[in-house]
Order: sequence, then structure tokens, then C-alpha cells
Amino acid sequence: MSASLAPSPASLTAGQNIAELFLQQTRANPTGEGIVERKDAIRRSITFGELELRTARIANALAGEGVGPGDRVALFVPPGIDFVAITWGLFRLGAIPVLADPGMGRKRLLAALERTAPTVMIGVGRALLAKCLFPKAFRSVKKVFGVGRLLPGLGRSLAKLEESSPADSVLQPVRVNDTAAILFTSGSTGAPKGVPITHGQLAAEVQGLRETLGFAPGERDLCGLPAFALFDCALGITSVFPPIDPAKPASVDPAALLAVIQEESTTTGFLSPALWRILVPYCTRRGVSLPNLTRAVSAGAPLGIDVVRDLRALLPADGDVFTPYGATEALPVAVISGEELMPLAKRIAAGEGTPVGRAAPGIEICILDSDATHLSVMDPERAMAQGRLGEVLVRGPVVTQAYDAAPDAQAAAKLADPRGKPDWHRMGDMGHLDTEGLLWFLGRKSHCLTTSDGLRPPVGVENVFLAHGSLARCALVGRGPAGAEQPVLIVEPKAGHFPKSPQAQKTFRDELKALARSSQASADIEVFLFHSSLPVDPRHNSKIHRGELKVWAAAQPLPSTSQ
Repeated sequence: MSASLAPSPASLTAGQNIAELFLQQTRANPTGEGIVERKDAIRRSITFGELELRTARIANALAGEGVGPGDRVALFVPPGIDFVAITWGLFRLGAIPVLADPGMGRKRLLAALERTAPTVMIGVGRALLAKCLFPKAFRSVKKVFGVGRLLPGLGRSLAKLEESSPADSVLQPVRVNDTAAILFTSGSTGAPKGVPITHGQLAAEVQGLRETLGFAPGERDLCGLPAFALFDCALGITSVFPPIDPAKPASVDPAALLAVIQEESTTTGFLSPALWRILVPYCTRRGVSLPNLTRAVSAGAPLGIDVVRDLRALLPADGDVFTPYGATEALPVAVISGEELMPLAKRIAAGEGTPVGRAAPGIEICILDSDATHLSVMDPERAMAQGRLGEVLVRGPVVTQAYDAAPDAQAAAKLADPRGKPDWHRMGDMGHLDTEGLLWFLGRKSHCLTTSDGLRPPVGVENVFLAHGSLARCALVGRGPAGAEQPVLIVEPKAGHFPKSPQAQKTFRDELKALARSSQASADIEVFLFHSSLPVDPRHNSKIHRGELKVWAAAQPLPSTSQ
């Protein structure tokens, strides 16, 4: 069936399950490839029709074992066919997949699981072994099912149960406000928090991605961020899983990634900034273009404008780069294309911030006075005018309304509306809206320097210095007592450009000082420290751990003015 004949996703009505959108697409194109898995030089694939039958058998198998609507199911299965099939099988059953990212680290992952208290676990052998080694975190689990090869006694084989189960249609009626899944925040500014997402909100996210990025049935998506493959199924898009370890994205082989793009003729690439920063230079050095890739999407953290420029040069004439702005609690909030971004290069380099786009359909964005931390009910008088810096608030159909078992986080992140409308969500980011309605991101509020003049966000300042050709990354942190912090720029030079001698360091600092004087936003920056590798989050390999750097900077001797 041609892509034009497949239905477009629609919003759910009362009593409908998010799996309704999945079934619309599988039944419109049953013989089309639904998922392709490329791992260890082996190619596996499954059609949409086969995927529908698998999800039905999985749902029936689990129901036969006593798993039912509302049960929380901790899912530890690598990205690929099994991951997608099991997740949609759980949706059909009305059970709630708990998708904890191994990239958050063992200690934080175990703590997150203990708070979420799943009653069922489905995982590969090493995950089931972890349950035995760390029983406290899994004490709520009563039923265990294994995927793939298993050691005796670890759990029942889901594949064997699936083989003997009927493929009768299963679609548990739910309310649109019932929880469909529990995801977790990245934990880049604190402990990861569980985020319940309802069936209605998932459907709104599907629609939001379709409207902002123009997805259409029949496309082929390179899935570098596994959770987005779940949206692919509801959009009628083929998911292609490349050989990437989601816990170690920086270890990816760019040659293998390029081979998958070329051999699978992917039309979209949905990757983290870290992956694009590896793939784009690899292709550029070899003069390799990406003629089938009409949409390159980068999510999880901002993508540098230099990478956007180089990536656009690899795409066909009708292709572009898109960087959605959002969070686990709200996605998409805004999207900006490379075409819109490039003319803003001078404003970015001048320290205005990073533009992230205009509000997505159905989304409201408000900039709140950053001193209004005590508010529990929205006060319109504290909203900032256009161009004024403040805290970013959002609301709309994709915005979640609660955290799981985290009342303090709930109180800190949600602002009730005095007119009874849905709560506003504090994104935890600083920004401003310009006269054209474009949102500019200035950094996390928790990462702001606390100076005698108030909060000072880091991102605008950092963008000034990213123009230096030998600089890979940088981070502005405060040094000194709270309320009187002095700015320090920590610089990670590119490979082969670390200044080893005192003279080389002085030359590098002099160049950075000259850049500082080019913008009013950075003119007072005088202290520069060199770091071999800034600490970043494991999930996206992009979000800088500024808290660690602040402690590190406080322990460093400051360079003398002559250095």
C-alpha cells in the first residue's frame, strides 16, 4: 500500500487505548517492514502485520499469567524488535511499561525502580541476574519473564509463552487519562524522576511530532533514541535500529552507522547530538553525502550551529535539520529547523542564547519572573514581557501533570492555574521570547551563577566562545560564595589542541579573552581553565555535569594575569 493511503494519527476519545493508533497503521500496511534490526552484522526484520500478531500473542500470554490492566511492568530489553513488540503488547493489555534507562547508572536506576515499585519484570538474562544481586530494588516484583537465553531459575521464557498463545485481538479499553507508561527524566540536575504518561498524552505526542516534523506513513527512521521507535509504529514509519549501545553512545562506530543509513535508505535520522557530532565529521572528511536523508532530527540537548551547518551540507536539497525542544514531561514544546537557525548565527554568537523554535501546536509558553520560586498558583502579574529573561513555563496536551511517588518534585515543578485550566509545568530552564515569538534557551535555572546582580545563565556566554576553532565544549560556572559568584569558563579543547606548555596556554587564553570582548554578554570573563574532557550525561553524552565542574573549578589554582 502506498504511503498516501495509510491513515494519519488521530487523537483518542474516551475508552480508547494508545494501541488504537498502532493498529490503524499495522492494518493499513500489513506487508510493509515495521522494524529492522541491524546488530552484529545480522539483519532481522518484521512486517507491520507480523508485529501486530506478536503484540497480540504477547498480550494474551501475559494475561494468561495474571498480568492485567494497571500492572506496572519493569522492562529491560535492548532496543529492537522485542522491545517494541513487548511494549505495544503491554499497551494493548492496559499494563504499564516502566522504561528505566540503563544509561542513568546502576545506583540511580535501582533507586528509581524501588520508588516506582513494579509488580512484573520482563528482561534479558543480565537484567534478571541483577534482580538476584540487588533484591531490595526489585522487592515489589512478583512475576518475572525472560527474553532470549536464560539461566535456569531466573524467570519464565516469554518466547515460549508467546508461542503457545493465541493471536486473538486484545485491546483493553482504557480512559484517556489512565497511565500508559512511566518514563524517567535524565537526572542531569538531580535524581531521575518517574513520569507517568497517559494514553491521551502519548497520542498528543504522536500528533505533535507529526505536525511539527511532518512525519508521514511509509518513511524509514534511523532510531538512535529507542523510545522514539514507539512513536514510529503509531505513525506508520519503519524503525531501523542501528548497532548503538544506548548506555554508551560515544562508542558508536560511525562507519557502521553510515552503512545502515545507506543500505536501509533511511529518510529520517533521529539521533542524539553526540551521535551527530561523531557521524557528521566522519562523512565530511570522506566527502560522503546522505542523499536519502531528508530529515535529520537531534534531540536531548542543543546541537551546535556548526554541526547543523555541516549536517545540512550532507543532506539533499529538500532535506533539513530539526532540533525539537522539550523534556520527558513535555514533548514537543517547540521545534526549529536548520533553515530557520542559520540566519540567527550572529545573534547566537553575540550571546543572545540558543533559539529553540516557536511554540508547537496546542502549546502555550510563558516566561515567569525567576524570583517567583514560592508560587504554587500562577500569578499573571509575574509573567515577563517579550525579550525579558525568566523561567520557561509550558502547558498543553503533551504536558504531564504529575510525577510518580515524588510529591516534593511535583510541588516544585507544577503551577496551578487560578481559572482551573491544566497546570503549568516549570521546564527548569531560563529563556526569553523575542518579538517574533521565538523561544531562546539560556540554560538550566539550577546551572545559573548566583551573582551580586542576580541569576546569570550560562548558555549565551558559552555560545560566544564556541566560535573558537580549537574549542570542543565549554561550561560557565561560578566560583566563590553564593550571591557573589565570579564567572569561570572551563574549556575542553578539541582533540590534538590541548595547550600543554605555559606559553601555549597563555596564547589560547589570550584568544579567548579577545572573543570575550566581542560581546557584552561575555566581556567580563577573565578566568579560563582547561579540562581534558568535560563530564557529560551517559544517555545523550551531551548534557554537561556542571555541578561536578563547579567543585573541580573551586579546587584549581587560578592562572596569574600574566599567563
